[in-house]
Amino acid sequence: MSTKKKIGILGASGYTGAELVRLLLRHPRVEIAVLTADRRAGQMMGDVFPQFAPYDLPRLVTIDEVDWANAGLDLVFCALPHATTQKVLKDVFAKAPDIKIVDLSADFRLEDPAAYAKWYGHDHHALELQKEAVYGLVEIYRRDIKKARLVANPGCYTTCAQLPLIPLLKAKAIEPDEIVIDAKSGMTGAGRSAKEEMLFSEVSEGFNAYGVGQHRHMAELDQEFSKAAGKEVVVSFTPHLLPMNRGIFSTIYVRGRRGKIAQDLHEILVNQFEKEPFVHVLPFGKTPHSRHVRGSNMTFIGVAADRIAGRAIIVSTLDNLTKGASGQAVQNMNLVLGLPETMGIDQPPMFP
Repeated sequence: MSTKKKIGILGASGYTGAELVRLLLRHPRVEIAVLTADRRAGQMMGDVFPQFAPYDLPRLVTIDEVDWANAGLDLVFCALPHATTQKVLKDVFAKAPDIKIVDLSADFRLEDPAAYAKWYGHDHHALELQKEAVYGLVEIYRRDIKKARLVANPGCYTTCAQLPLIPLLKAKAIEPDEIVIDAKSGMTGAGRSAKEEMLFSEVSEGFNAYGVGQHRHMAELDQEFSKAAGKEVVVSFTPHLLPMNRGIFSTIYVRGRRGKIAQDLHEILVNQFEKEPFVHVLPFGKTPHSRHVRGSNMTFIGVAADRIAGRAIIVSTLDNLTKGASGQAVQNMNLVLGLPETMGIDQPPMFP
């Protein structure tokens, strides 16, 4: 049997950290060797997330307790907050330059340091690493990811919108200045920290828009859409919070270009993704539900004609913790470590 790869997870006590553990426990080629959670240091993972009580997992430690030079780790997932991440990873690479890292924060997604400073309110503190990072949208950047030392795992909202729109922009099939993205997220997208506005009584029985006109994911969308279109693209994007645990659901409005109609857009997406294991394009006119992808690394995409001539409605959905975060991170890990891309993340969706 092949030697297992030794893996670490920084920030294992959050939702994305727990999702990484869930996925890696059934991965046949990896061993979870290090788990960090500064506030929970000294505890077992089963104390923090009782579903892991039956499993033999390493005790949680602080990041400072990890002996990076001698830990023998092949790859580390970083599930820490932005700003904290860039300082930690700079130190990790200084001590273990050959290690591979998949970063789930936003710290290395933006290529332009000025854009990072604008959207995140401070200068980037690891500019050399920022230049090196490869954007981890596998279906678009697979070849570059395979050679990367540092992979910037995309955001959940952005993955859900980019997968259907990037192929259409590259094909010059839609008007780049008329894209409207109406997106919704489950509660886990807001993280696990205690917040008054996230209490059950504050969220249940309703939903609301937030970050209207100023959500940070806009910079990530603009960057990737502009690259795909070959010109500057600025989209309309509004996120909403839904009273459900998991899921991203995006309803996207576009106008066809050069006579392209909804059926043409559907054909482009079918051809683009017909061999992709984790993107499924529904028959024309059919649209997915968020429950259809729950717990899986799948993205489901539907295309329908608008009643307005020349316009189309695209519906895209994924699980924000899996394809929108940890599942995609494992997909990136598989590529970076030379493992089969679908290994450990090919479980079907959970329903009901």
